Amino acid sequence: MLRPRESRDLRLISSDVSVTPAAMMTWAHDVSGNAVATATFHTMADSLMIDSVTELELHAAAWPVFDVAASAIFYPFRYSDDEWTDLGALAIQQYPDPAGQLRGWARAFVRGNPTDTLALLKDLGAGISRWISYQSREDEGTQSPTQTLDRRWGSCRDFAVLFVEAARSLGFGARIVSGYLYNPDQNTLGSSGAGSTHAWAEVYVPGAGWITFDPTNCSVGGFNLIPVAVARDIRQAMPVAGSFVGMTDAFQGMSVEVLVTS
Repeated sequence: MLRPRESRDLRLISSDVSVTPAAMMTWAHDVSGNAVATATFHTMADSLMIDSVTELELHAAAWPVFDVAASAIFYPFRYSDDEWTDLGALAIQQYPDPAGQLRGWARAFVRGNPTDTLALLKDLGAGISRWISYQSREDEGTQSPTQTLDRRWGSCRDFAVLFVEAARSLGFGARIVSGYLYNPDQNTLGSSGAGSTHAWAEVYVPGAGWITFDPTNCSVGGFNLIPVAVARDIRQAMPVAGSFVGMTDAFQGMSVEVLVTS
């Protein structure tokens, strides 16, 4: 999953994915509408290189105004029957919370009944930025929301998972987004060294649609974010996944470089 998602705000000018050794490439869209390339190899090799080069135009507003439906301006609100059906698992928590720790933490941001919906979601993102310390992590996997709350540190993917699961615990439909961060001045978190992929969240609000929240940087809107994949669970949005046939000690290492420039 390396091809950015085209939308009203993002237009692809060109996109090319090449693989060494040569492979048969096929493209498909998954259940979430992400463009997925599958490479099948026919020769033996001692290394693998995947190179993705994309040119695009991003027109997302830095200070977006959201036209929230009158029925959803104040929380709690009720999704329509069609919205609730279509959101499905995106409105259901994916991680166990038997003691209600996450839900209790999220409920603390609800200032009243009713309360402003957008203000609640912005407070939730700001609360994560204040409560959790950012720490780049190359380890495989993602912390559970309760682990992140207990440890009070995490990477961008841990921030995104915590935000999405907290929003779901409050009754919102939410999804994970994986992609790239445009950070020319290196003044935002989530991309270090030679660069890496970034993770954030989207929440569905009637009228406004899917609203972007980047809890790592306490920001709303995607003016500096290039989405590649959306998913119910972050495991479904891995940029590269696959398998190989060989000795159990064959793997020697991997390097990733992401460069986003104007």
